[in-house]
This record gives sequence, structure tokens and C-alpha cells, in this order.
Amino acid sequence: MASVKAVLRMNQKADGTYPLVIRITKDRKTSFIALGHHLQLSEWDEKNQRVKKSYPNSARLNNMIAKKLSEANDKLIELETNNTDTSSRSISNAFKATKEGTFFKQAALYLKKLENDGKFNQGSADAPRIERFREFLKGSDINFSEITVPLLKNFQSYLRGTRTITERTIVNHLVVIRTIYNQGIQANLVDRKHYPFGKGKIKIKFPESLKIGLNADDIKAIENAEIGELPNHARNLWLFSFYLAGMRISDVLRLKWSDFQNDRLYYSMGKNQKTGSLKVPEKALAILEQYRRPNPKHDLVFPDLESVPDLNKPLVVQRRIKTRIKQNNAQLQEVIKEAKITKTVTMHISRHSFGNISGSKIPIQMLQKFYRHSSITTTIGYQANFIHENEDAALDAIVGF
Repeated sequence: MASVKAVLRMNQKADGTYPLVIRITKDRKTSFIALGHHLQLSEWDEKNQRVKKSYPNSARLNNMIAKKLSEANDKLIELETNNTDTSSRSISNAFKATKEGTFFKQAALYLKKLENDGKFNQGSADAPRIERFREFLKGSDINFSEITVPLLKNFQSYLRGTRTITERTIVNHLVVIRTIYNQGIQANLVDRKHYPFGKGKIKIKFPESLKIGLNADDIKAIENAEIGELPNHARNLWLFSFYLAGMRISDVLRLKWSDFQNDRLYYSMGKNQKTGSLKVPEKALAILEQYRRPNPKHDLVFPDLESVPDLNKPLVVQRRIKTRIKQNNAQLQEVIKEAKITKTVTMHISRHSFGNISGSKIPIQMLQKFYRHSSITTTIGYQANFIHENEDAALDAIVGF
């Protein structure tokens, strides 16, 4: 059983006073929590764990001592209830966490900042990852210094054992924890010596993801599929994205008529604010003609965001975009079924399909401009998913006898 007491620590200062602390003893091991006050031995009632009335502001200080004792005991009960380590050091760390700022308090600040910065998509993805870490900890908060390499490895095992998720998803969970931990370091809530990431610790390495796009025959099948009005809108969005070099669907939905001048498109990519201009192909112009209407709300080409009162509110816009992408993905499946395509197809696959069909036919520098990648290294890595000629020829050279 742990013992929690208010005491004067026998570490005399130059002025003859002793620090007032909470002493936590468990299994003959002791930890201390400083309360920020120093007293003379004659000013302390050791038996009753109180400051004597002769001390200035004794009532206020005694109330603070009582409150800190209560908090320490509450933390002990919480740790015991959750079957968590209740060593004196763990109790002390947990108590300090409530005072200094715990992981989940910092996580709340992190999510709030994403919201303020208009990063709704990232926030909506990271919030469930933070909650899964909380579930793993059985709902309790945790001090940063308690997030150790063994704990994170156990969390990885927990995710694999309780959910059907990919290794990439597990890495994404670790990335969020690392980001919030770095935030805690910057806020001076934890010493960097406790950092559980890096060489010899938890290394963040993204596994390679397989990107599969449609081929030219698949695109023609989508173009020629006979479908109804709602699926036709989803098809138009998908094809327009493809015709414009795999433009992200979130950017397609934001397009305004004023973005088009002399059969060219001038726009800024939402993800990285990269600007540029593209010739609008004839097939894309034909789609635009289907959406010409008098006084379109917000000057939008496509009607998906017309229900948003104010396009200058990024959080509201991004929420609506997420909803419309989900709805259009559902309608797109009717198109795919009619086109007799067996591959998995979503709105984002239009981007992969452009990459797949372009293959090695277009110079990588031109593809970088099409994709609006900040680094050509990103383009090379992305396009490598769709260029297989060398591997195919090498394989044929071996087995083609």
C-alpha cells in the first residue's frame, strides 16, 4: 500500500528552511513532489501535516496542502483502478502530469490548432487515432515521460490485434503521437532525454503503398457507360479530374468559372497552394458545357458546394467536400458496375489512372508540373508505381524461351 504524506524534506537551504513536499512511499521506495514553499522546522506541525498558525497565511497554505494531498491520493486510486503501475515514481509522475500538462491535454491543443488552421481533413483523421491510444490506455491520461519504447510497441501490437488495419495505418498512429510529443517538448513539459522515437528506439518508416490506376480501355468504358443523372455527375467529376492531369477531386469541387480564361484553367492547388495553368482538353470542355447555368452560386462550376453559405470558412468547406466525395464515390460505383470494371475505383483513382497511362511517355519534369509536386523526388517516387517496362522486359528475357 502506498503512503502519501506532506512533509518537510530534510534538505536544509542556506537560509535555514526546508522544502515542503508531498512524499510518496511504496515498497520502501520514495518519491517527492515539491510544493514550491520552504519552512522553518518550528513552523511545521509534522503530526497533523499542517503549517502552524504562527506562519503568515497559514490557512491558505494549509488549504493548498490539503488539495495537493487529495489530488495525489485520487491519482493513486485511479492508477490502482486501472491496474496501472503504482510505484512511487509512477504516482509522482502521474501527479506531475496533471500539474504540467498531460499527453491528452496537449492532444486537445493539437486538434484545436488544426481546426484553427483550417486543416479539417487532417484533424478528422488524427482525432480517431488519438482516441485509439486513449482506449489502449484504458481511458486514463498519461505523462509524456511514461510514453516509452515498450509502451509504444505494445500499442502497435494492440492495434494489430484489435483492428483490421494496415501497417501504414499503424505508422500514422505513431506519427500523431510523435507530433504531440514534440509539441510537449517545445512546451517544456518533458525532457528530450525521454524521447521514445529515433535511432535505436521507435523508428517511423512508411511502408510502400501499392497504387493501381485504370488503363485506357477502362477509361473508355467509363466514358461510354449508359447511366442515370446522379451517377453521370459522379462520372463527370471523375473524368474531369482525369482529363486535367489527375487534379485532386477536392480542387475540382472548388473550381469557379472565373478560373477559366481562353480555354485555359488557372488555379491554386488546395493541398500545397501551388499555382499554375493548364490547357482544358476538348473532352473537359464538353463536361463544362453541361454545367453552364445562369448566376451559379459562388460562381462555382460544379454544384456540390453551393449549399455552403460562406466559402471563406475553410472548416465548413472541407467538411462539405468530405461529405460530397463520399456521396459521389457511392454513385461512381454504379458507373463502374455498368462499365464492367472489376478494379477498385474511387474519385482519387482518377489521379492514379493519369499516372498509370502516362507511364514513362511524359518527361518527369512535365509530370511534376502536372501533379504540382513541390519536389521532383516526390514525382519520381509516385510515378515509379506505374512504370514497369524494364521489369517486364527483364522477366520476359528470362522466362520467354
